[in-house]
Amino acid sequence: MIRCHLSRMMGERRLRIADVSRQTGLHRSAITSLYEDKAARIDLVTMNKLCQLFDCKLGDLLEYVPDGDPAP
Repeated sequence: MIRCHLSRMMGERRLRIADVSRQTGLHRSAITSLYEDKAARIDLVTMNKLCQLFDCKLGDLLEYVPDGDPAP
């Protein structure tokens, strides 16, 4: 499974979904699905904008976790 750390990163910076949407130009629905770790597909443009906003690498936003590992 792929785990998304967007909610943690937003929390560290005290950003709301509306803040991220405004700063990146991304739709709220795209941010919400990543925030809730429910996204089925991820657009590369979306990931690029999030990496720019958080000044991070893709691996900081997404993590591969083998199936069966407990959630943190």
